[in-house]
Amino acid sequence: MRNVLLLEPNYKNKYPPIGLMKLATYHKMLGDNVVFYKGELKDFLINHITNKCVTKLEKIDKSINWKSKFLLIQEYIRKRNKSLIDDLKFSESKYELLLINALNYYKDFYWKKGYLSEKHWDRICITSLFTFYWDITIKTIQFSKDLVKNENEIWVGGVMASVIPDEIKKATGIKNVHIGLLDKKGVLDNNDIIIDELPLDYSILEEIDYKYPENNAYYGYTTRGCIRKCKFCAVPIIEPKFVKKVELSSKINGVNKIYGEKRNLLLLDNNVLASPSFSEIISEIQENGFDKKNKFIEPNQLEISINNLKAGINDNGYVRKIVILLNELINKLKGTQKQDIYNLILDNNLNKPETATKSTILKIVPDLLPVFEKYRNKVPKQRYVDFNQGVDARLLTDEKAKLLSKIPIRPLRIAFDSMDYEEYYLSAILRAKKYGIKHFSNYLLYNFEDKPIELYQRLKINVELCDKYKIDIYSFPMKFHPIFGDYHLNRNFIGTYWNRKFIRAVQVILNATKGKIGKGKSFFYKAFGTDEEEFNKLLYMPETYLLFRFFFEKEGITEEWWNSFKNLTSIELKKAKQIIEHNDFKSIEEYKSQKSLYAVLKHYTVSRDQIADSNSELSKLKAKFDKLEKAEKYGVIENIECM
Repeated sequence: MRNVLLLEPNYKNKYPPIGLMKLATYHKMLGDNVVFYKGELKDFLINHITNKCVTKLEKIDKSINWKSKFLLIQEYIRKRNKSLIDDLKFSESKYELLLINALNYYKDFYWKKGYLSEKHWDRICITSLFTFYWDITIKTIQFSKDLVKNENEIWVGGVMASVIPDEIKKATGIKNVHIGLLDKKGVLDNNDIIIDELPLDYSILEEIDYKYPENNAYYGYTTRGCIRKCKFCAVPIIEPKFVKKVELSSKINGVNKIYGEKRNLLLLDNNVLASPSFSEIISEIQENGFDKKNKFIEPNQLEISINNLKAGINDNGYVRKIVILLNELINKLKGTQKQDIYNLILDNNLNKPETATKSTILKIVPDLLPVFEKYRNKVPKQRYVDFNQGVDARLLTDEKAKLLSKIPIRPLRIAFDSMDYEEYYLSAILRAKKYGIKHFSNYLLYNFEDKPIELYQRLKINVELCDKYKIDIYSFPMKFHPIFGDYHLNRNFIGTYWNRKFIRAVQVILNATKGKIGKGKSFFYKAFGTDEEEFNKLLYMPETYLLFRFFFEKEGITEEWWNSFKNLTSIELKKAKQIIEHNDFKSIEEYKSQKSLYAVLKHYTVSRDQIADSNSELSKLKAKFDKLEKAEKYGVIENIECM
């Protein structure tokens, strides 16, 4: 039996690592011990060492519940605070000296890095996402080298690994960087198992604190690959072969049997409409309970967790989940029942995952099932299907739109990456609406080969479609980052028609809209401008004026900037734009003699720090503005003295 560690770097992402979930299934089939982790790497190390210490203490004296003292032991190992030894009450054991020696051994093991010579893991598998997560991914790989017995047993896969494998090898010295899917026999070991075809191990998601935003869904594919070869896309590298249909039913049934039913169906197909088997795909989705009539009722998660804990599916994961469920239950109870169950949980150390044990849970918690069943949420909910990677507007025929309308698809994601596809996009939206689909979403690629005004045009088209046809379209502008070339390891790439100031302006506006733009013409016009000319003005507006738009407008400061900007001569305007577009205003003092130009540029030196500094005149003015705005909002006029 091997000890296998599955790592996802600690970046923020919406969906769980499907590749690692398949690898968990694979290694458990082979009888290996599997652990999944996503979080701070130092926390993983201290938790692992504390667990080893607890195991050692249990061997020395079984009469004491050392797991209940996990957090104290961890704190001692981390901080080396000798006063904590008294709290551990070693003196109550006849093996006091042995216990203290064991504790100090693992304290030194951590601080003197004994784990570098006494390594635990036989294999470490690391997933990767976008190339601009280079630093955190490389850090995770380097960390794994300190833990694995043999560096040849470090395996890295995923998007970044598939796109720039040689750079990862050069930066880390590891050999096993896998390109594409695990869709062949014997990729990791000498056997006939095709890892990509295995079911997902959902239990590993219970092992970590990180919660993926979409966490109650079946994850899968109905096709693989794409017929397109878009220059900005990594799919042709990761999934070079288009597979017209991937069987779905057995995977859903497998999930139901072990983990219980999931509410939604999240499909990661890259171009499902290209499949000649599209009608069969829709039929299979319907057969698995995803039609417009079926509602979802959450299964009893405590019962599922207890059963899986009994079956030994993932002790660490389900101990953690049961503790979370118990805490949720406490919050739903009242009166003496709440107090009694709270005391029961506290007395048995079931209030925290670190101190709870499998044996105690199986002894105490099954008796709480009737209470949990009574108070759990049984409200029927609508299920949704999401082809998360979007559908190709060029391939959405009437027949396919009608088929999509048979399933509870929400939202229908339709790519709108360029104004070149405007006709296709409009036709696709109207065709889908014709068959009753009203909820849409799309990513709008910008900073690629487009001009800034084209982003505005696409956003405006969506807002006006919402208004005209009474539909919902949520647009998510997505900044292009190359997967090859000089800028693929960071977010510094600037497209041909873009510049640093324009990029920053769009980002500031999107921060205010939380990254998305929905229906509502007045909101859109205020955020992005009533027309193309005003959008262009916003691109050049000083960042702080954009960030605190209402304040600077009401105080007349924005108008002062704009009048100065408009009154520049053609030569001055050309120079001003050159400086502004570079978005660096550290050296504007050299233009002080050019009064008109300097009058414009000084507006760009107004910073957020000045607003944050309570002693600055600007901050005092902003505080007065906020107070007045609040008074107006609630219809209260206060006696506010001039500052």
